[in-house]
Amino acid sequence: MRTIIEPFRIKSVEPIRRTTHAEREEALELAHRNLFALHTDDVLIDLLTDSGTGAMSSEQWAGIMRGDETYAGAISFDRFQASVRDVTGFEHVIPTHQGRAAEHLLFGLVGGSGRTIPNNTHFDTTRANIEVQGGEACDLVPPEYLDPDTMLPFKGDMDTDRLRDVIKKNGAARIPLVMLTVTNNASGGQ
Repeated sequence: MRTIIEPFRIKSVEPIRRTTHAEREEALELAHRNLFALHTDDVLIDLLTDSGTGAMSSEQWAGIMRGDETYAGAISFDRFQASVRDVTGFEHVIPTHQGRAAEHLLFGLVGGSGRTIPNNTHFDTTRANIEVQGGEACDLVPPEYLDPDTMLPFKGDMDTDRLRDVIKKNGAARIPLVMLTVTNNASGGQ
């Protein structure tokens, strides 16, 4: 037998309340089976999101201590901006505190009534940010990906034949962008 261990040491842990099956059932009933209405203390394992599930590295903890949070002209922002430009090649960098905030800004600019945003499978906050602007979130995941028992090496693709049909039906002018959620969280993630 070969033992595989993580190639890192955990730097921080947070205790969680262990719940029983009966407690979780009761919490779900009280929340009317709405996962967003559950209290964090009632969730033993959060399968709704992967946000905040990883421990920070020693360099990340050190970065907090070294961080320059000056209101204007912060060295931390300059380093961040340079890294993003280096990786993406984009001139403009607008940091946000979470992806849903970035989605809100993006779809406030390019979304709106009569606009269609195709994706393999929109994440729930992405869909909400598109639809609150009056747009249509169009899922184009290949049908076999919807079966959780189908074992495939990768489930982050898009049905490109259906994408062509959506572009033809709507016209390219009504589609400001095409998204691809490579991790495909809404279909079980990768």
